[in-house]
Amino acid sequence: MCECFGVSRSGYYKWLNCPQSPRKAENKFLDEEIINIYEAHRRNYGSPRITKELQAANINCSENRVSRRMAVMGLKAKGKKKFKATTDSEHKLPIFENLLSRDFHAEAPNQKWTSDITYVWTDEGWLYLCVYIDLFSRSVIGWSMSKRINRQLVCDALTMALWRRGFPKGVIVHTDRGSQYASKQYRRLLKNHGLIGSMSRKGNCWDNSVAESFFKTLKYEHLYDYSFNTRDKAKQEIFEYIEVYYNKNRRHSYLGYLTPEMFEKVAYA
Repeated sequence: MCECFGVSRSGYYKWLNCPQSPRKAENKFLDEEIINIYEAHRRNYGSPRITKELQAANINCSENRVSRRMAVMGLKAKGKKKFKATTDSEHKLPIFENLLSRDFHAEAPNQKWTSDITYVWTDEGWLYLCVYIDLFSRSVIGWSMSKRINRQLVCDALTMALWRRGFPKGVIVHTDRGSQYASKQYRRLLKNHGLIGSMSRKGNCWDNSVAESFFKTLKYEHLYDYSFNTRDKAKQEIFEYIEVYYNKNRRHSYLGYLTPEMFEKVAYA
């Protein structure tokens, strides 16, 4: 091979045994850190979030460099998949006015909450999940899971949100027009706790896009990797994603790549 490339054997062995260049050593270290973060976040993070994690660990690097190193290693964030909506709006129950009007910004906690329902397949049948999200920090503040998609599902999740937030008054609670949110039980719960109901326009998913976006994130980042034998197993994975990962550890682009928990701590500081 040395003869073929026109180099001396001594020159080849000198090159082989020479120490790594500083740049190669830096890239090796950076690659290892990128892989550690990529795997720790279940292969969900792309270069922007990985860069923020590296910088938080006092590793100086740019997003462009992280992107290049990820391309070299063939690392990509998971892609999104579509899923069906669960809204049953074909009913004659009373509805609320759309007070949110796609204004998903909140100046403080407990000004605006949003809620929605999705479903997860298990070998035992469907598991339905309802969540409530505080639009200030995008934190999931209430959730409930059941094999039935009914008014109790949404009321249990709202009750959790009320307990965790200290029963605030005057919060706008925005949902779609599903029959669960139009039920007497749900409306009574809003009234008894001084909450203000708001609903999306009929058939317009963009009016509740924050909740829709959370479900997409939950599914493509986590649930699509699993096949659940039982509802209890699905419940465990959903609980861990929301309470252990999403609220506490997942960096959110809307929040300047802080986690919901970090964002609220900074706001209260």
